Amino acid sequence: MTTAGPRRRLTLDLTPTRVSPAFRNLLIGDAVSVVGTQVTAVAVPLQVYEQTGSAAAVGLVGIVGLVPLIVFGLYGGAVADAVDRRRLVLVTTSCQAVLSAILLAQAVAGLHWTWLLYLVVAVQAALFALDSPARQAFVPRLLPPELLPAGNALRQVEFNVGMAAGPLLAGVLVAAFGFGTAYGLDAVSFGASLWAVASLPSMSPAGGGRPAGLASVIEGLSFLRTRQVLLLTFVVDIIAMVFGMPRTLFAPLADHVFGGGEPAAGAMYAAIPAGALLGALFGGWFGRIHKQGVAVVAAIVAWGACIIGFGLTSSLWLALLLLAGAGAADMVSAVFRVAILQTAAPDEMRGRLGGVFIVVVAGGPRLGDGRAGGFASWFGLQEAVVIGGVLVIALTMLVVLAVPRFLSYDSRDPHV
Repeated sequence: MTTAGPRRRLTLDLTPTRVSPAFRNLLIGDAVSVVGTQVTAVAVPLQVYEQTGSAAAVGLVGIVGLVPLIVFGLYGGAVADAVDRRRLVLVTTSCQAVLSAILLAQAVAGLHWTWLLYLVVAVQAALFALDSPARQAFVPRLLPPELLPAGNALRQVEFNVGMAAGPLLAGVLVAAFGFGTAYGLDAVSFGASLWAVASLPSMSPAGGGRPAGLASVIEGLSFLRTRQVLLLTFVVDIIAMVFGMPRTLFAPLADHVFGGGEPAAGAMYAAIPAGALLGALFGGWFGRIHKQGVAVVAAIVAWGACIIGFGLTSSLWLALLLLAGAGAADMVSAVFRVAILQTAAPDEMRGRLGGVFIVVVAGGPRLGDGRAGGFASWFGLQEAVVIGGVLVIALTMLVVLAVPRFLSYDSRDPHV
């Protein structure tokens, strides 16, 4: 009895999967779909690098999706607060499957149209931005409030399993069978997500929703501006991702520093989510942390330190360990940033604030792709990584010094 209690507090709570079959189905369907999506997310930059041999061209993969991600992310949050979220996700998921089929067709045809890869990435970003705020709003409708922390932890595991398995699978599939197999797997994987979402009940916003439009978007942004601590959770995450995300350099680093080609690049893509997954599996202690602002800052500083170490090493195994540590730190930051968001967001604002969240968490790494590619062109591959990690720590400390209230945030007295 003396050891069972602490062990339970450290490991995952599976109660949400037993209480809500719909949540369990959503978890399974999304897990399969995330694997396929991440296979494509790795295969596209690998194909761009194969066609161009340019780190800057690979960085552009992230940049081309940025504008649609921002525009449709903000508008998508307003749409999610206006329509049946279940129907919206069914439409966006079906369209994403079509895009994967287009990638499959161009690979099988042997086309060398880099512009087409960029175009597909841009449309994928727009659909992702419309889809994600609606998906985020599902969980609070499927689980009672007391099970939301456990449900969110399970979604972290589901997401990071896909994020870790997808890149590893992409490296193997591309090396052994070519890009067409990778894209084909992604197209088929969307079937699992469609099945899970189709089994959900209606997900219309509480109170009937508010018509989507510019006024609705502005209302959500105005609400965010009045919540200083919540706003800063977005700011520090942007800093971490823009200056610290090194993923666009994985393919050239695999060639010129670590060796190993596509499998080594796939392992690097997988290391960050693998570390996040390991951290999430032993995340039973999250509920005991009340100084959530301190936890976010500590996690981001740890992320920056791991990225600096990654940029300094020439050992692939040490690089993978450091990336895994970075992933665990990023997962901790995400858990507490989401907790602060859930506290601050009323039901009628959930889609719009979710849209802002998606713009930040998905747009930041895309900006980071462009930043890393540019820095690599100016300073060199490893130097670009190290400089980015140093900037993460320095800029985060500046934010904390400018707004000390962020460190004093306490979930037991959640004034945001």
